[in-house]
Amino acid sequence: MTASVAHLEFLVEDRSMEVFLRSLLPRWLPAELTWSVHAYQGKPDLFQRLPDRLRGFANYLPDNSRIVVLVDCDDDECVSLRRKMDAAATNAGLRIRSAENSREWQIVNRIAVEELEAWYFGEWQAVCQAFPRLPSHLPKKASFRDPDAIRGGTWEAFE
Repeated sequence: MTASVAHLEFLVEDRSMEVFLRSLLPRWLPAELTWSVHAYQGKPDLFQRLPDRLRGFANYLPDNSRIVVLVDCDDDECVSLRRKMDAAATNAGLRIRSAENSREWQIVNRIAVEELEAWYFGEWQAVCQAFPRLPSHLPKKASFRDPDAIRGGTWEAFE
């Protein structure tokens, strides 16, 4: 990210991603970089509201601000999902980061191939601390040993 970026707007599909980002971003981003997270009530809600929201951003987005749209892949096909996200941005008049010769990008679209909750399985000590009634042997079960191998329904497994 260039030094000229002063603010990031995150559009995410649900509250769990918002909570995660609010915890992570202060540790990852420079203190002088400001940011906002806007959570929707699921991916359908985000995609329904996205065209209007992006058109609004296109009308007033300062040169030193960027937008990050982040969704889970779920059962969608990644390439089609990304095309849908990129089309919403370009239709709104925003320059996407993946466009050729787009040095002055305004928006980047990202897809979490597995659900956000899979990240939590990589840090069992924190999960057990947050949920003290969790059985202590749970992290040793074969189905939970490899967070990347927990496919489809990760949030259900986390629940």
